Amino acid sequence: MFRPERIIERKSSLFSIIVAGIVGILAIPIIVPHFLHTFHLAHIVLHIGGITLAVFISTLAFVAYGKLRTKRLLLSAIAFANFVVAEFVLLIDATWPGAFDLGEMPLLEVGHLLTFATLGLLALGVFRND
Repeated sequence: MFRPERIIERKSSLFSIIVAGIVGILAIPIIVPHFLHTFHLAHIVLHIGGITLAVFISTLAFVAYGKLRTKRLLLSAIAFANFVVAEFVLLIDATWPGAFDLGEMPLLEVGHLLTFATLGLLALGVFRND
């Protein structure tokens, strides 16, 4: 019988599922059109790797928060989820530069602001006294 709890307990299985899911979702819209652009593809693959690791760590952090219910874990989980968003924004900017800028603000700067917010949330989690 299939039990999702066993997948979460086995981190290697969870990581494999997350990698396959993210690569499967991003393959057609992002990876395939840039397949022959060697250095550009390497840049895109770096962002996809960041998204994959951030989703994996976010999942683990939210599971840990569900078990322990501490504010430090909640802040860390939110920080890693924010990093997923930041990496996705940076991936969109790397894939289609300038296409989705927000008025006068380049999308690259939005990604950097989200990354900085991630660091702030992680710092709050580290320095928090529970």
